[in-house]
Amino acid sequence: MTLRRKPVKGPDRAGRSGRGEESGRARSGAPSRAPLTRERVVAAAVTLADGAGIEAVSMRRLAETLGVEAMSLYHHVASKEAILDGMVDAVFGEIPLPGAAMGWRAALRGRATAVRAALGRHPWALGLLESRAHPGAVTLHHHDAVLGTLRAGGFSVAGAAHAYSVLDAYVYGFALQEQNLPFRDSKDVERIAAAMLEGFPADRFPHLAEVTAKHVLKPGYSFAHEFEIGLDLILDGLERLRSAG
Repeated sequence: MTLRRKPVKGPDRAGRSGRGEESGRARSGAPSRAPLTRERVVAAAVTLADGAGIEAVSMRRLAETLGVEAMSLYHHVASKEAILDGMVDAVFGEIPLPGAAMGWRAALRGRATAVRAALGRHPWALGLLESRAHPGAVTLHHHDAVLGTLRAGGFSVAGAAHAYSVLDAYVYGFALQEQNLPFRDSKDVERIAAAMLEGFPADRFPHLAEVTAKHVLKPGYSFAHEFEIGLDLILDGLERLRSAG
């Protein structure tokens, strides 16, 4: 009589992909992965955009970065637009809220400087901060605090709206220009300015030549210094607006 050997039953699929994988990680000493949350997804998106630009942020790329399946992200964020909303919230969360107790001028000066610094850390945010149709709570709280500081400082309702608009237009515009300049430090300025002077005759462009030679090429010149000067001019104008009621 021939005896048939009973087949040995191998591990099932669930064992291989679930407990087996976990026990394998435990035996190998590999660290356990932090649980996926909305905050982790948004933070990963910010880091990705900082390094590769906002165009790099996609559900697939984020999933690869976090080491999960793309569909897992949808348990925490409804869509890519929701991720962008969260990224904007994250940037506004880095900007300290203005305090009315210090006076509207000092508060708004500090806030303008902080916004510019945040845009320097996150260049991709420049085109997104005011673009959201469904802004998050941090974004809304920030805007409300700025308007509250202006109103407490004596601006009318319309005046507060005007002041907020012109301040952000200046800060965003300066940040955009700063990001696109062809130089980054004083050595770059000297090299590029010298090349420009060679490229346009002083007799044809006397004012450009004068500013370049007597201002831009002076020791210690930094385009960044222009920010404070322009900001003071705007704050002076806003003071006149406030006084006029």
